Amino acid sequence: MKKFMFILMGMFLLTAGSFTITFEKDKVAAAPIIGPNQTEEQIADAIIKTGTSLIGKATYSRTEYKTTYPYKFSCATFIDYIFKQNGADLATYNEDYMLKLGVRVPADQLKKGDLFFFDVDKSDNNPADHIGIYLGNNKLLHMADSKQNIVISDMTAKPYYTENFVGARRVIPSYMPSQPLTTADKIVNRTYTMMGNVKISSSVNDPSTNTFTNGGLVNYIYQQNGITLGTNNVSQLAKKGTYVARANLKKGDLIFFSTTAGGTTPTIAAIYAGNQKFLLTDPTKGIISRVLFVPWYDTHYVTGRRVIQ
Repeated sequence: MKKFMFILMGMFLLTAGSFTITFEKDKVAAAPIIGPNQTEEQIADAIIKTGTSLIGKATYSRTEYKTTYPYKFSCATFIDYIFKQNGADLATYNEDYMLKLGVRVPADQLKKGDLFFFDVDKSDNNPADHIGIYLGNNKLLHMADSKQNIVISDMTAKPYYTENFVGARRVIPSYMPSQPLTTADKIVNRTYTMMGNVKISSSVNDPSTNTFTNGGLVNYIYQQNGITLGTNNVSQLAKKGTYVARANLKKGDLIFFSTTAGGTTPTIAAIYAGNQKFLLTDPTKGIISRVLFVPWYDTHYVTGRRVIQ
């Protein structure tokens, strides 16, 4: 359940109070991509199928995220994993951040694939501390705890589910591409297909070896999709296109961060992927995805630019 905060840029350690979450492998694999002809129901069915297939194969862990047998998940990393495996990258395994994704759904309008949130510990300031996925017919799939592990629960069976319910979110539509694919969709998809196959350098840009600087990767991906930015320099990239307010960001926009909190000089470029998610480079992991709710990115955000017209 509780709760992973990011210590960012360089270290990328993940902590929960005194806990540190560890990964099976310190790398980022290419994420599956939602196909242009998939329906919301098909995606929900695929996510649920992945989740139910892990029943009896995964155990609860607050401190380890292991994505091969024997699997280890918290309630939130379980959700993160099964969505990501089917092309819907939530880009976070923090319940509070997940509670801000997509759109709110009233309890009487739930449908399969919706995220369902609970707050058991009301003494803290966190709005949610448990999460599951709705299956329909009042059924919930979730990584319950260390005794039950992954289970399907009837939400009418115990007062727990009604007394601690704090909200539901519909997120799948937020990750579905347009039909036909837009330039923004193609840029985001291209970035995802490069995950796990890119080396990040401080000075080298060599497409033949998939080695790029932060700005060089952005320039390359947009160029591959018919948009000429003409520079690998982050400060120069931040002058391209037109300014866009943070509240009005769209998929395919460029966003920029400073290494100094409150700084105005952009040093990190990222590709906005919609629904508060963006893609950027990490020196050791290559391409990674994050959400703008993470405090580091929130306080280091500089500007947004729209280069797709």
